[in-house]
Amino acid sequence: MTVGEGPPADRISVLIADDEPALRGALAELLGQEEQVRIVGTAGDADEAIELAFASTPDIALVDVKMPAGGGPRAAREIIRVSPTTRVIALSAFEDRPTVLEMLRAGAVGYLVKGTAAEEIVDSISKVMQGGTSLSTEVVGGIVAELTSQLRQQEIAEEELEQRRSQIHRFLSGDGLTMAFQPILELRTGSMVGIEALARFRSLSLRAPNEWFAEAVQLELGVQLELATIREAMRALSKLPDDVYLSLNASPRAAMSPDLPKALGELAKRIVVEITEHEAIADYADLMKALATLRAAGVRIAIDDAGAGFASLRHTLQIAPDIVKVDISLVRDIDKDRGRRALASALISFSDEMDMDIIAEGIETKEEMDTLLELGVRFGQGFYLAKPGPL
Repeated sequence: MTVGEGPPADRISVLIADDEPALRGALAELLGQEEQVRIVGTAGDADEAIELAFASTPDIALVDVKMPAGGGPRAAREIIRVSPTTRVIALSAFEDRPTVLEMLRAGAVGYLVKGTAAEEIVDSISKVMQGGTSLSTEVVGGIVAELTSQLRQQEIAEEELEQRRSQIHRFLSGDGLTMAFQPILELRTGSMVGIEALARFRSLSLRAPNEWFAEAVQLELGVQLELATIREAMRALSKLPDDVYLSLNASPRAAMSPDLPKALGELAKRIVVEITEHEAIADYADLMKALATLRAAGVRIAIDDAGAGFASLRHTLQIAPDIVKVDISLVRDIDKDRGRRALASALISFSDEMDMDIIAEGIETKEEMDTLLELGVRFGQGFYLAKPGPL
């Protein structure tokens, strides 16, 4: 780092920061010959440039965009921080438009390509000193094009986001939202003990229900969409026999919503709320308080997809559900797979010990059902027994 002494202070004081000694020296010599310019010092990296700016508070800092100790953007930000009156002009040997934009975002008010004539550099310094900006003609067109492209991309992204949000709001209003129902049967007798409500979404964009729910979560509308489907499903309860319960899916976030008990109303005693275990739960204490409120109203709690989700055993122990639903991944081909039978058997023994009912999901063959009966499973659902559909 070198510090210049220079003539009177009414001249424009300039700091030069570039990691190439030859170019740094040549630029200092070139500008030093201009009567209106006073070189206060030169620096070879970002740290030196920041230190020198703090000590000399120059009017202008000519900063190379690529230099050691963090590069030009860091140097620009820190120089402006330690010497707020200093105006930064970026220097580069590259017509690298992303770098130009990064320097401008860091606070630079000018951009010059290395090799620019001394007269143009001095002219740029004068413009900047008068409160303006200065960009080399070599990069102006590119920057304008880049900014225009970025703005257009941002507009397109915002339009897409608004379309996605509008679609979810359409479902929230009930338009395009329907329910399918899949019976839950007592396996030995075939009698229906419950029925699970499953959301279906009608849209030109054909997507699975879980994808729509994931989309709603990204738009911070996940709980609202879940509650909308629950309210829609509740309309079917009056059409079910009195001894058949309605099973509703709810994420932990939806289960903790104060609007859920209101949605269930006075018919809560005929409801099973299935808590998904496909996400980590940050605070089981809050979830347990919410479930206690539901249980006080008569709601039974089930764990959905047990054996397939996040921290399955801990999840089950913490929630202590009334019902455990064995995931389809354990049920499929259980008659042919000793490992699946062993895992299912362990889960069934655990549930029996804890006085929890077991429901096997995704039963697709008679052989699977027979094996589950042999293992002690009383209840099940799946395409072999009944497909989801209207009531």
